[in-house]
Amino acid sequence: MVPNKPIPTADDIADEDAALIGHMFVVARDLARLEGIAANGYRLIINCREHGGQDVPHLHVHLVGGEPLGPMLSQRR
Repeated sequence: MVPNKPIPTADDIADEDAALIGHMFVVARDLARLEGIAANGYRLIINCREHGGQDVPHLHVHLVGGEPLGPMLSQRR
């Protein structure tokens, strides 16, 4: 999901963007239900900047599901 307002990164979300960002989560929920993955679970991912894995220069949310996803990060020691 990509907001209509250009926002470069999650760090650039302004206080006045709260309703817009909330709406993105509602859309994600609705898409998960529509795709039939809501009941078993899904993951929403927002990457921020280089160390966060952001590859494109605008805020967007990845919706991932449909199979067991496992842990988000590997264990580091």
